[in-house]
Formats: sequence, C-alpha cells, structure tokens
Amino acid sequence: MKKEAFAKGKCYKKYWIIFILISIFGCYFEMIKNLIEHYLANGTIFWEIRSGVIYGPFSVIYGFGAVLMTKFFVDKKMKDFNIILYGSLICGFAEYLINFLQEKFIGTVSWDYSDQILNINGRTTIPIMLCWGLLCYLFVKYVYPFISKNVEKIPSKIGNIVLHSLIVLLIIDMFISYTALLRQCLRHNNVKPLTFYGEFLDNYYTDERLKKAFPNMVEKEG
Repeated sequence: MKKEAFAKGKCYKKYWIIFILISIFGCYFEMIKNLIEHYLANGTIFWEIRSGVIYGPFSVIYGFGAVLMTKFFVDKKMKDFNIILYGSLICGFAEYLINFLQEKFIGTVSWDYSDQILNINGRTTIPIMLCWGLLCYLFVKYVYPFISKNVEKIPSKIGNIVLHSLIVLLIIDMFISYTALLRQCLRHNNVKPLTFYGEFLDNYYTDERLKKAFPNMVEKEG
C-alpha cells in the first residue's frame, strides 16, 4: 500500500509550513540585523527580541509575505524579471497595508521609513520593495523547492500531529497578541473593558509587558 504523502503540492498544510518556517526565519533575521546595526553604530552588542507575537520567535509579516509568494509565483511560468517586479509590488503593498492597519486599529507602528529616500508615506520604500522582489525570486527559485521537497518526506502521521498542534498554538498566540494590543489602544483612549477577557488583558498584558514583547513598536502621534 502506497504511503500517503505529507503536505503534497500547494495545499493548506504547505502554506502553514511555509508561514511558520519563514516567520521564525524572519524573527531571527530581524534580530541579527538589529544586532549588526547597533554594533556598527556604537560598537556594542545589543540583542533585542523582534517577534511579531508575544510568545515565540514568529515575525508573521515574513510568514505572510512567503505565503503570498507561494500563492502567486510558485509553479507559475514567469520570467525572472517579472517575478522580481510583481514580487516587489505585491509584497510592498502587503507591507504598506499591514503598517496602515496596525496604525488604524491599534494606534501604533512597528516601522516608519519617513526619513528614508523614496518612501511611500513612511510605510514602505521603493528600495525596500525591490529587496522584497529579490527575496521573492530567491524564495521561489531556491527556498520553496528545498522546503517543499524535504517536508514531503516527513511521515504523514507525525507531520499532521506536529503541524496541527503548531497551528493551534500559533493561532492562540496571534489572537492573544493582537487582542492585547487592541485592548492597549482602547485603554489609552479611556475605554473601559466590557468583558472578563478585556479585564484579563488589562491586568495581565500591561503596557510594560507589551513594551517588553514589542520593543520596536511606538505610538503614532496625531
């Protein structure tokens, strides 16, 4: 009897695997980049958490970007230049949108490029969009095939148990993280909690706790 292949093709399992793996990669990439920037600026070693959730090393914007790359470019017959161009546009738009929604609903931003050249409302820049495009090309041509080939070798039973456990934990993590940030915004606007869960968030996920979890997040003035 032929064994069932785990996460075969572009299925929801593959999308979640890509999301989780690239979210972890993105978190450590940001922390290492921040470490290098501080060392070059003042010669000091500074290690700071750059996660997109309260618990665990997950920078979800990278994971989201990788899912978009998988959806729109993997297994598509496209010229290399078009992958870079469309990858720049799609991922740049996603970065802009996430920054806009964070400011709109939470009242904070985690990045502001207003002082950089060719920026677009401070939410992204054309050079950064081109970097996204190049990353898209590398991901589609090299990273995705490597990940896809190896995860499909995982025994189906073990893979399903581990993956679905991680999905549940990450969804809970994201729910707590983003409701805590939303509650912080409401708290700063003197809106009292209406439910037990809101009171729980106010008591446990204080401003100090959230600042420690999201050190690069600042309130947007005006």
